[in-house]
Amino acid sequence: MSTSWLIIALILSIALVVVFCTKLKMNPAIALVLGAFLLGVLTKVPFLNETLEDGTVRNGLVTVINNGFGGMMTSIGFPIGFGIILGQFVSDTGGANVIADKMISLFPEKYAMYAVALAGFILSIPVFFDVTFVILIPIGVALMKKLNKNIGYIVGAISIGAGIAHTLVPPTPNPLLAPSAEYFNFDLGIMIAAGILFGVAMVAISVAIHGAIIKKIWNPEKDENGQGLKVDEMNLPEKLPSFGASLLPIIIPIILILAQSIVKAAGGDESVPAWLAFLSEKTVSMLLGTLVAMLISIKVCGLSATEKSASESLKSAGMVFLITGAGGSFSAMISACGVSDAIKGLVSNVSGNAVLVLFISWFLGMAFRQITGSGTTASLTTMAIMKSVASVVAFHPVFLALACLDGALFGATVNDSGFWIVTNMSGFNFTGGVKTYTLGQAIASVVGIILIVVVACISLIF
Repeated sequence: MSTSWLIIALILSIALVVVFCTKLKMNPAIALVLGAFLLGVLTKVPFLNETLEDGTVRNGLVTVINNGFGGMMTSIGFPIGFGIILGQFVSDTGGANVIADKMISLFPEKYAMYAVALAGFILSIPVFFDVTFVILIPIGVALMKKLNKNIGYIVGAISIGAGIAHTLVPPTPNPLLAPSAEYFNFDLGIMIAAGILFGVAMVAISVAIHGAIIKKIWNPEKDENGQGLKVDEMNLPEKLPSFGASLLPIIIPIILILAQSIVKAAGGDESVPAWLAFLSEKTVSMLLGTLVAMLISIKVCGLSATEKSASESLKSAGMVFLITGAGGSFSAMISACGVSDAIKGLVSNVSGNAVLVLFISWFLGMAFRQITGSGTTASLTTMAIMKSVASVVAFHPVFLALACLDGALFGATVNDSGFWIVTNMSGFNFTGGVKTYTLGQAIASVVGIILIVVVACISLIF
């Protein structure tokens, strides 16, 4: 089958996913599976398994899709589930509020925007974006009144900090998936370290740029409607955990995974002790963090409330699993039908141009985010397309993963649920949401790809 037709088939299947998500408002998981079916049909993958003349078995459509889903869940199902439960515990115990208050108190008032953005960055490592925003917006509103500044500053800062961490730092599903064997196949510790280092730099630069812009373009009469979340709407336990206890469940998995990566980098795979290899495995490390969070929750909230928190977290976990697994199915179909090899062949001609390859990855992520409004769908689709490129480029695959993820950070508007969460909770009109959430994350995405390209090119020199 010609390369041209394989690429056309991929474009048609992606177009189907986009139309289903945007026009029919179909769940992304269903849309991705249907897109995988279409891609298989167009590229003549058999409907059922068939035995070839040499005795080998070629998997059919259903087998490829099931294997893709199962392989993805085998790889990261438990870490994602534990991460969601951990985040729920940190939020419900008030630990997230403790972390936010502590981080903000460490900064002088004139750096309040950076403090809130950094707090958002830390909280969004284990906690969903919307929960992070609910926690931080009352604190931000109070700070802005104290400093006599408009609310656009702080909402932009929260959107930037929380958005970057949610996009680049595991255990959020997309960056957790990126280094897996199903996509770019490299050490998870490298993804965590890169996500944190690039993320912190992106937060600092992006908040400064956005603050300078918002100062000139914010118009309270046009951008605010005064109907946002009130400070007294927060519901916290009477007894809050300490700052150290609040942070402990978050840092345990990160420290264990990074420790294993550091030891491996210094002395090779054989130098990693068996106990560290076991504890740093992503399922075990996330389980340990979740158990610590659960114990803290029992102490602060009681056993009954802890059980309720765990059950509540599973409501959102189911949809995350479906979308993530469906992304694995779509990715598996891209490999099974030969599209992956076709893309690899095309990109191999420009593989020596690191800048071009990274910008292609970033642009695809950005385009899918604008079309679908979903950062998850955008990241999964982009990584599925670019995964075959990792073996033909000279730089480390972490840069390719970062470029795909960073492109999906680029802020969207009406088709993005995050946009409406920020706009409604902040008491903004449509223009206020665009000037804070959309503009802030767009700036962060552009800053990110510039940093990624620069560091990737420097890595090629050394």
